[in-house]
Amino acid sequence: MPRSKEIQEEMRTKVTEIYQTGKGYKAISKALGLQRTTVRAIIHKWRKHGTVVNLPRSGRPPKITPRAQRQLIREVTKDPRATSKELQASLTSIKVSVHDSTIRKRLGKNGLHGRVPRRKPLLSKKNIKARLNFAKKHLDDCQDFWENILWTDETKVELFGRCVSRYIWRKSNTAFHKKNIIPTVKYGGGSVMVWGCFAASGPGRLAVIDGSMNSTVYQKVLKENVRPSVHQLKLKRSWVLQQDNDPKHTSKSTSEWLKKSKMKTLEWPSQSPDLNPIEMLWYDLKKVVHARKPSNKAELQQFCKDEWAKIPPERCKRLVASYRKRLIVVIAAKGGPTS
Repeated sequence: MPRSKEIQEEMRTKVTEIYQTGKGYKAISKALGLQRTTVRAIIHKWRKHGTVVNLPRSGRPPKITPRAQRQLIREVTKDPRATSKELQASLTSIKVSVHDSTIRKRLGKNGLHGRVPRRKPLLSKKNIKARLNFAKKHLDDCQDFWENILWTDETKVELFGRCVSRYIWRKSNTAFHKKNIIPTVKYGGGSVMVWGCFAASGPGRLAVIDGSMNSTVYQKVLKENVRPSVHQLKLKRSWVLQQDNDPKHTSKSTSEWLKKSKMKTLEWPSQSPDLNPIEMLWYDLKKVVHARKPSNKAELQQFCKDEWAKIPPERCKRLVASYRKRLIVVIAAKGGPTS
């Protein structure tokens, strides 16, 4: 018995004729051997348009059926990393064959777009709990407490800005024209490791690290830069040093050195760069340094020092003034990753 779209006009007409005699869906379905849903669809169309013939369409019917669309949405919701090729293969199980670009367009119409995933530190349950506890513990601290903290961190600055994504506008077949390429050097062409600090009153010192950093080198950096920065930034006697939980920061020798040097540290949750406002200053620094196009490591080091010193105190003040908002966001995320 022909069904659904293949039902002939004569059969559809019979359905409407029987319906007009007062018969219900169930009786019509039984009499003609049709699915009850098919009978309901025919009658609905007849009542809405006054006819059961195929109406002219506005264009070619979509190749992705409503069922296939639901399956696509279900699969990407379950696994956001599924590729369009994998989704294309999945649709063959329900006998739907479409190009992978069609799948991307259909997902886009449903608000699901392909995006580069944000990179965030891997958080264990222990990390999440520690982050949440930190945020709750310090949520109601007075602003004076945050303004009296010396925020510190280290970062690597690449000579050619390899970590910065860039786009260009070009015509076809011009990909390898000189103006359309970004020069690269084997092994990156070099980079510098820098240690920096700041407070609400402005940027502190910036130190360039020669070679790799271990506990001994770290202690030397702190000895040469922390107290001068504290005096420069006019922090109160109750100032607190913030540092993350890198092994060289928390080693036995560094802990003993900090204690001997009478430097009070802020208890810090691991894997939490989003809680350190200095990350925003690193972003600013790298952007302006790369804009100056250093050609060698010596220039790169000098540009880093120059631009760090130029950071406006107002920028630092705003970052610290909004710190409570960071804590609120962490609590809202239940200790999970934030923006």
